[in-house]
Amino acid sequence: MTQQALASTETKAKPSVPHPFLIIAGIILITFAMRSPLTSVGPLVGDIRADLGLSNGMSGMLTTVPLLAFALFSPMVPSIGHRFGVERSLFAGLLILLIGIPLRSTGMIFTLFAGTALIGAGIAIFNVLLPGLVKQRFPQKAGLMTSVYTTAMSTCAALASGVSIPLAQGAHLGWKGSLAFWAIMVVIALVCWIPQLRTKGNSTTAAASEPATNKVWSSMLAWHVTLFMGLQSFIFYCTISWLPAILQDHGISLSTAGWLLSLVQVISLPASFLAPVLAGRLNDQRLMTVIIGIISLLGFAGLLVGGNLILLFISLILLGIAQGASISLALTFIVIRATHVREAAKLSGMAQSVGYLLAAVGPMFIGFLFDLTHSWTYPLWTLMIVSVLLIFSGIGAGRNRTV
Repeated sequence: MTQQALASTETKAKPSVPHPFLIIAGIILITFAMRSPLTSVGPLVGDIRADLGLSNGMSGMLTTVPLLAFALFSPMVPSIGHRFGVERSLFAGLLILLIGIPLRSTGMIFTLFAGTALIGAGIAIFNVLLPGLVKQRFPQKAGLMTSVYTTAMSTCAALASGVSIPLAQGAHLGWKGSLAFWAIMVVIALVCWIPQLRTKGNSTTAAASEPATNKVWSSMLAWHVTLFMGLQSFIFYCTISWLPAILQDHGISLSTAGWLLSLVQVISLPASFLAPVLAGRLNDQRLMTVIIGIISLLGFAGLLVGGNLILLFISLILLGIAQGASISLALTFIVIRATHVREAAKLSGMAQSVGYLLAAVGPMFIGFLFDLTHSWTYPLWTLMIVSVLLIFSGIGAGRNRTV
């Protein structure tokens, strides 16, 4: 066979893979789309509650419903990704998101929660499949790429939190138009992800060559990773749901509270970027998790004490650092504690399903406690206790072992 014929055969056998720049850009745009529909809700909860007559408990469900969708849908996602390919599955997640965001913004209670559930289903696909895609496409730079996409995720989360009120009031879009605005980001992500659909067999072929395993469900290490994911998610989603209301209770205006929630997200960016890089260089991440848990504990203690704006500002800085580091470290655990791509997807599915089921009770439970006591004291004590539990789960997840 001639060299030309050999080259032709290799070209046909080799899957079509877009340029790495397109892959990175597509991943970043997906991370933009997966956080903005969630963090844009918190500052608008008061307007939504007043317009539709929702209780605090029902308002908390606006954050709880996506988390329940994560928990219920996540176990199915690894199989979907294995059957149809990771790239096509992620594209389908964007389409689901594009349906859910406008549906949530129609102004009726039923469509509000139905659209929110669809948004949760779409984001569940991203949550589960992105860590495995990073491990597959960038095996030597998994820590750095995890830093890139978690930082992008936190950046858009901060932006969405900060501009929700200006879009609703300054741009006169109302809460419905403010929530619907983020469909634009999904459309951009869809367009950028189209080149990935030309990938023929790359993800599915790679995964097929790896051994199937169900041992993650019987692994104590996997359960520690799952609990770390769940507890940090409990803290994060309670924060984005109720921090504006807590700050209002300290005499801060609604608009300023929305920007302070955005500030927490901005502060989280350096920690979100540095934590995976540092974790990748360490053989053992247990000390990291202890430090993160203590910082979170001090942040909520500062909100409980209150007293003056300086203490509140310091508390927000601490919360931003802790939450940025914890989410990126949780995603890093999924990558570095798995031995191959398919196992990473299964560990991710387990961590997302059980972890987010734990997190799902958070916003609703915090809202229930406030309705019951008419005070933020017990809700903040609850978040402090969860911060302590985060330390113990992190000590287990931070050991230098693989599932």
